[in-house]
Amino acid sequence: MRRLALRTGVRWKISIAIAAVGALIALALSLVVHNAARVSMLENAREVQLERLLFAQRLYEATNTTKPLPKFGAKVNDPSLPASLRKQIRDNRRATHVDEYGNGAPDVWAAVPLANGDVLSLHTRFADRSATIMGDLDRALIIGSVSVVFGGCALGVLIGGQLSRRLRKAAAAAGKVAQGNTEVRVREAVGGVVRDETDELARAVDALTDALNERIEAERRVTADIAHELRTPVTGLLTAAELLPPGRPTELVRDRAQAMRTLVEDVLEVARLDSASERAELQELQLGEFVSRRVRVLDPEIPVRVVHESWVSTDPRRLERILGNLLGNAAKHGAGPVEVTVEGRVVRVRDHGPGFPEALLREGPSRFRTGSSDRSGRGHGLGLTIAAGQARVLGARLTFRNAGPLGAADAGGTGGAIAVLWLPEHAPTNTGSFPVLRQTGTG
Repeated sequence: MRRLALRTGVRWKISIAIAAVGALIALALSLVVHNAARVSMLENAREVQLERLLFAQRLYEATNTTKPLPKFGAKVNDPSLPASLRKQIRDNRRATHVDEYGNGAPDVWAAVPLANGDVLSLHTRFADRSATIMGDLDRALIIGSVSVVFGGCALGVLIGGQLSRRLRKAAAAAGKVAQGNTEVRVREAVGGVVRDETDELARAVDALTDALNERIEAERRVTADIAHELRTPVTGLLTAAELLPPGRPTELVRDRAQAMRTLVEDVLEVARLDSASERAELQELQLGEFVSRRVRVLDPEIPVRVVHESWVSTDPRRLERILGNLLGNAAKHGAGPVEVTVEGRVVRVRDHGPGFPEALLREGPSRFRTGSSDRSGRGHGLGLTIAAGQARVLGARLTFRNAGPLGAADAGGTGGAIAVLWLPEHAPTNTGSFPVLRQTGTG
């Protein structure tokens, strides 16, 4: 079962993380500040309430009256006195008490024992001014918390954007290296003044690229040397086979010797293409007319349909080599009929066989694989590898796809394998690069 993946950038991940941490810190600090301020104001209210009660006590004892003291609101033996205060008064202690009512203002109590055994108490609501201050404090904390969250998001986007740009540059440079451009250096592409882990990653990729290039170059030289050394004895073997008397054994020897010679020549061609030293010899030609003429020479039975004619600047020898390999691969591994279509700068070669294998569609042509009787086998030899290499020299693109499900027999012309050659609009120069066209404006 395939797992669903949510694709997000480093920028947003960092900004969300910073915003989340900022929100948690702001929430925690807001709660601490709110509670600390509330406790401090309630303690202050207790002290004020107790001081007022003590003053009322002095007046009560000085006047020696049992009447209430309306000026202060103090009462003697108030029946609504909270139980906690009664308990502390019985211990002959003066005390304060706060009653909480959810979102409402709390009640502040203060009580003191009198000499005659009575209890003098004072009961008032929490000061309105204090409640207003707490409301202003809460609003300030909310505004500050929201500002911290948005500021954290902005900072995360800024920091994450910088890191994301560096990583994207590194990925783009690594992609060019993967496409065969060994002159690209990831560290130079990343740039920047500040050094961080991205630079370490870039240096590691550059070191890996250098090591792989050295190994590939060594393998290419060994392959080319072996193929070159085999060319002379194989040529001698083929010449000696021509001197054998006619017969079935002689035909088998000649056939195997010719196959070995073809293989050696293909290996040498692959080595030359891998060295990136091949250059196209460009000529202006009509693509549809050229393809029709060459296909007619290679296999007169294959129809060529020119949808739209176009002039192209390309190397005819290399283009013919690509066509020959694609047609040979279709004839060997596919099934008839084979069709060739030319539309502008695009050439399509299609057969009606079982289609290309998944490995080729996913990874592209692979060299030195053993061929098979159908495309669902183990490989395609060097034909498609050489065709793809020659396409790179021309600055073209060679793609592969299936017209129907893999391995399914062609039904009503809807199946088969399709190879598409996309010739470039601007041909490569004699140095292998592409010309830079300057755009001119009129105003």
